[in-house]
Amino acid sequence: MVGRHHSGQKDVLLLEKTELTAGSTWHAAGLITFYHPGVNIKHIHHYSMNLYAQIEKETGQQVGFHRCGSLRLATKDERMDEFRFQMSRAGHLRNPQKMVTPDEIYEMCPILNMDQVRGGLYNPYDGHIDPYSVTQALAAGARHYGAVLRPHTEVTGLRLREDGRWTVTLGHGAQLTASRLVNAAGFWAKEVGKMAGEDLPLVPIHHQYVVTSAIPEVRALKRELPVLRDLEGSYYCRQERDGLLIGPYEHQDSMNLSEDWVLQGVRKGFGRELFAPDLDRIETNLEMAMERIPCFGQASIQSVVNGPITYSPDVLPMVGPTLLPNMWVAVGFGYGIVHGGGVGKFLADWMQRGEPPYHLVELDPARYGSWTTDQYSVAKCRESYGMNTALGYPREERFAGRPTSRVSGAHEQLVRRGASMEQHNGWEQPAWFAAAGTRPAYLPSFRRTNWHRRVADECATVMERVGVIDLTPFAKFYLSGRHGRALLEHATANTIPPVGRTCITHCLTPAGRVMAELTLTTLDDHRFLIVTGAGSELHDLRWLQYVARERGLQVELRNATEELGVLSVAGPRSRQLLQQLTTQDVGRFPFLSARQLDIAGVDTLALRISYTGELGWELYHDRQKTAHMYEAILQAGQHLGVGDFGTHALDVLRIEKGFRAWGAEMSCDVGPHEAGLDMFLRSDKEYVGKSAAERTFRQGLQKMVVHLSIDSPQVDPMGDETIYLCDKVVGNTTSGCYSHNTGQTLAMAFLPPYLAVPGTEVQVALLDERRPAVVLPGPPLLTQPARQALSKRQANAKTG
Repeated sequence: MVGRHHSGQKDVLLLEKTELTAGSTWHAAGLITFYHPGVNIKHIHHYSMNLYAQIEKETGQQVGFHRCGSLRLATKDERMDEFRFQMSRAGHLRNPQKMVTPDEIYEMCPILNMDQVRGGLYNPYDGHIDPYSVTQALAAGARHYGAVLRPHTEVTGLRLREDGRWTVTLGHGAQLTASRLVNAAGFWAKEVGKMAGEDLPLVPIHHQYVVTSAIPEVRALKRELPVLRDLEGSYYCRQERDGLLIGPYEHQDSMNLSEDWVLQGVRKGFGRELFAPDLDRIETNLEMAMERIPCFGQASIQSVVNGPITYSPDVLPMVGPTLLPNMWVAVGFGYGIVHGGGVGKFLADWMQRGEPPYHLVELDPARYGSWTTDQYSVAKCRESYGMNTALGYPREERFAGRPTSRVSGAHEQLVRRGASMEQHNGWEQPAWFAAAGTRPAYLPSFRRTNWHRRVADECATVMERVGVIDLTPFAKFYLSGRHGRALLEHATANTIPPVGRTCITHCLTPAGRVMAELTLTTLDDHRFLIVTGAGSELHDLRWLQYVARERGLQVELRNATEELGVLSVAGPRSRQLLQQLTTQDVGRFPFLSARQLDIAGVDTLALRISYTGELGWELYHDRQKTAHMYEAILQAGQHLGVGDFGTHALDVLRIEKGFRAWGAEMSCDVGPHEAGLDMFLRSDKEYVGKSAAERTFRQGLQKMVVHLSIDSPQVDPMGDETIYLCDKVVGNTTSGCYSHNTGQTLAMAFLPPYLAVPGTEVQVALLDERRPAVVLPGPPLLTQPARQALSKRQANAKTG
């Protein structure tokens, strides 16, 4: 890094197998943009764009940065909804964008055929850059600040030492010792990972673009065209001198990839080579480009580039530490040029500070595990490439490669009962259930959709009778060992519960931000069950291992996620249902307690807790016996009105009760006081992040979690929508839903303290329309334990 962009780390060595830019960089189209449909990844783009704008001046190396802007075209009403959805989430972030009319589009792009164009999403000062030149500029800056770059130096072996460092064997037999390793090996990254004992889910895709000779209509333009993305045509187009460069993303059935590289390694000697052109594969996309850009149809193709780019199953790169000590990755960059600067900064900050500089779990390598087989990765990468420009719906599901090995023991029964499945960390989990006798239809939308009414029924089942939900995807760890308790005392903020009790506790980062939320149960004096969200499985396991390693603690953390199944029953009749399944008395089963029960003949750890906020239990058992337990619950609860509910209803119920969700109200961007977790923080113990969190609290909070009631008849918030007051951005939502139990549209949100006052009126952007909203006194519904306590107080007041 250069100037203010370098991190001060001097002892840095880059080993390059061939030469800089070999692999995918040298032939990249060089598109760079502030835009990204995700929220936190925009930070990566923002840093890169700022860096690239300055690096030429700071290093003297020209980079060929064309700041021509970029324009995404909409030819369907639903695509316009997608743009409005993205605009609603952009206001509270730094990346500039706006919607533009057909007339504005034509003014910028007079060579377009405007038939069916309804509008566009425009990012000024996006553009393209020369990949070779910007790489050389980064290298020059790195060398200036002390980094050593060794081209033509192949790594042939990696070995983890007992002291946590790595022995690196080079092609000529020499060995180096490294305190930390970063695997940033492009399409060789899978092979490098295997040297260290990791199998990374990476697939080389064959991506083509064509470059035309000079086109008179392009030569006549008064200014450079913005980079165009014709989303229905599935291609991008930018100006290349007086011609055009057009790069299609062809359909998954016609695209090509190097499956042989996945299974056997990269072809020997491949570095700055290309694949043979195959225009037949992209013929349909090119024909659509000719319709949209008529002058392209009259042009001659000067060259065709067909080169490898590396995809992960969900297209996003893998950035961060792995579960191996001191092993980091920066791999899987399908769009690597725009990510380069920001990812370098993100990794450097994490390495030096011991925590991520901001929340970016979308790129965390821990989102993949042993379930991401080569077969799965190839299927998903085909799908992801082919759907590159597909509509990006909220709560979107994609179905290639599913199901994986991660299915509940009751999966078949759930499907037969009408479950519409969504995937969490490889697991199939019911999102909602179709009405009896019908099959679920997946009909995503930016507005309320076909599952809205079904979710209402499921919420009523839980609130009025008893519901059952499959929570098998929960991550489950057993902690034991000589220093197990010491690890929990140091790593978590709450008091460790006594034997047979459960608590909610949090891990903080050294800077006092929320790294994890855990459900902790003490099984005996030296053995604990730790439960966390499905998507946090390896993320939280890695953090606990890291804290133990840094502290020198001897512990055993066993991942029992795939071993244990979990069913949960919740609702006012859940105790009656549970009692019919066991001979043991559950009449006196206090909140946050744990017992070993025989449930329908299945040995079960029952926890008196429910994310619904209602009376309920989580039932942990052998995953192979989930089907038997599920059938027993349905039979025993038939006369009680038992019914299924899925994660969509669960989310509504937790928002109504004010329960925080990690990744939404809690994250590495937020401190525990900002998230409203004060009741889970203990002042009588020391733990990681305590002093930093207390310091933030003493200095005064900048934002707080509130509940909003929004006037919105058809569009519900999903989280990350911008909040306005007097045309000023004042906050953002974190979660949202339609509350079927209270009849209002709800959001949880961050607002500054002066606005976190009941009755405050603000506006929430929903599909780019600012809807009136009011701050509520708190969650609109009390939890069952709170209602019970309130009833006791009222009864005592009457008799007192």
